[in-house]
Amino acid sequence: MKKTISICAVGLAAILASPVVEADVKTREKTTFELGGFLGGVVRVFGGRAARDGVESTVAVKGTRKATMGDNTGQIVDLGEERVYTLDTRRREYRVRTFADIRAEFEKAKAEAAKQAEEAKAEDKAALEEAGRELEFDIDVAETGQRRAIAGHDTREVVLTMTGRAKGQTLEQGGGFVMTSTMWLAPRVAALDELGAFELKYIQAVYGEAFVADMQQMAGMMALYPSFATMASRMEAERGKLDGTALSTTVLFEAVRSAEQLKQAEQSSQSSGGGGIGGMLGRRIMGNRGAPEPRSMVLRTTHEILSVDTTVADADVAVPANFRERK
Repeated sequence: MKKTISICAVGLAAILASPVVEADVKTREKTTFELGGFLGGVVRVFGGRAARDGVESTVAVKGTRKATMGDNTGQIVDLGEERVYTLDTRRREYRVRTFADIRAEFEKAKAEAAKQAEEAKAEDKAALEEAGRELEFDIDVAETGQRRAIAGHDTREVVLTMTGRAKGQTLEQGGGFVMTSTMWLAPRVAALDELGAFELKYIQAVYGEAFVADMQQMAGMMALYPSFATMASRMEAERGKLDGTALSTTVLFEAVRSAEQLKQAEQSSQSSGGGGIGGMLGRRIMGNRGAPEPRSMVLRTTHEILSVDTTVADADVAVPANFRERK
């Protein structure tokens, strides 16, 4: 099915409604994050095994606490205390930040990114202004018929595609962005609802209605691509309408040059991608080496549930007794 929606700002009150966290759950999960272009190549080369193969972690929710533990680091969020404990398992240390501290850090990051955008070249400023204008969104949901077993559950593949394009123009004419979410949905897994409920409560407590999957990492992305936050929010709302629980989700965010931008890029001997919605991609993200492409990957993320357990010990969500606080 397909529908067109004209949006200037998307309200998130319904998305961020505060569900009650009632049950315990523990999962093993794997996450990968990939940037496109030259910057992505640098991350793959210097980011180590985690950047190339992804990161596995254990996530546990018990009461008002959620703990996420990786090989060398961990994080414990306490909704009651409104505190976040960041753990360094190698040094056996932890640091404490309040929700207010995290909110202030995010606002500072946004302000710095906005300042960098303001100090950008004239053509880059024009690109930002154009990217922030009103867009039209086309939404397409497709059941592919493919099935796959994940974490002991039978899942079906659903592809949700959202296109943000210049008002009154096709994507090829005016350029824009495409966000594709490929999901493997199992019948509703009640235990995993607790993870989503906890995360929504945390996001609301810290950021209010400013929702992006990872606010700290995405501050710069929001400044370079103002439409990213809008599309991510709308995508989350559309995902919520689907029947089932996503055990694996891959999100691909792409920038698309307009016909004029592509023509200019092909004629130019420089690495610039031209102005407009996708123009900054060539300079800031992709490096635009070789022949210009009409569509360029900005980022790709994959999150997969490896196992689910409903038995959680107090120790699973506590700072180990032999850890010391680092001020």
